[in-house]
Amino acid sequence: MANPGYGKRSAPGQRPRTAHDFAHLPPREAAIAAYLDRLAEGADISVKTLAKQLPYGQCALGTALNRLQQAGHLRRGRERVDSESGSSRWITRSWFSRTAQGDDWWADFTRGDVPEEPSVRPRPTRSRAHILLAALGRTAPALSLSEAECDALAPMLTDWFARGASDEAVIRALSDGLPSPVHHAASFVRARLTSKLPPEPEPEPAPRPPRPPRRLLECAECRVPGRPEALPGGVCKGCQGERTPSRPTTLPSASVIHTLSDGIRAAMSLEREREDRTPV
Repeated sequence: MANPGYGKRSAPGQRPRTAHDFAHLPPREAAIAAYLDRLAEGADISVKTLAKQLPYGQCALGTALNRLQQAGHLRRGRERVDSESGSSRWITRSWFSRTAQGDDWWADFTRGDVPEEPSVRPRPTRSRAHILLAALGRTAPALSLSEAECDALAPMLTDWFARGASDEAVIRALSDGLPSPVHHAASFVRARLTSKLPPEPEPEPAPRPPRPPRRLLECAECRVPGRPEALPGGVCKGCQGERTPSRPTTLPSASVIHTLSDGIRAAMSLEREREDRTPV
C-alpha cells in the first residue's frame, strides 16, 4: 500500500467486471491492467513497486503504463485536498478505470462533471411510516392495523417526520390516553395524526453546494501539468514529436560588425588617454 492519501484511485462510471475487459490490449498490457484492476484502493502502483510484484522490468512497466494511459484506462496527475484545519495541498494521484474512457471524459472528470458513484436503483422496501404503523399494535393492541390500513395511513406520517418527530413521539401521540373501547382503529389513528400534528420547525439555512474537485493532469512522459485538451492520450504535444521549431538566429552584416568594432576601439583609446592625463 502507498502512503495514506496516495496510491491507486478507481475512476467512477465503470462497468461490472467481465473476463473480456482488456481483450483489446496487447497481452502484456492486458495482464498488467487486470492486475491493477484487482488491487485495492490506495495500493502503490509506481513502477518500482510493480517491478517487485510482476515479471517485468521497470522500463517495460513504464512503457506499458503509458500505453494503458493512451488506451484510456489510466491517468496520472494531481488533486488539491483540503484538510479539516482549512489548509490545502496538492498530492499526486493515479486514476485507474476498468472501462476505457476518452479524452473528453477525462477532461470532464478533472472538472468534477462526472458522477463519483454510479447510480443504483434501490430495491423497493417498506417505508419507515409503514413499519411504525404495523408495529403500533404491539404497544397498544386496540390500535392494531391491517396491511391495507397501514398503506393508507403511511403518507400522513410524512409531515410528522418532516417536522422532526421521532418514532417514539409518534407512538406516544397515537397511544396515550386511549378511550375504551376503540371502535375503529384506523379512523382513530387518522384523527390523531391530523389533530396532534406538531408545528413546523424553523427553516434551516440551505447547505452550501459542494466545491468541485480541483485536479490537474500531467504528461506521462515529461510530467509537466497541463490542460486536458493539451494532453491527448495523456501525453503532451511536445513529447508526441510536435515541438515548435526554434527560430533561426540572423547574424548582422559585415559592415555593421566593422562599425561596432571601430566604436569599441575608439572608446578604449579615449579611456587610455584619460588615464595618462590623470596625475599619480
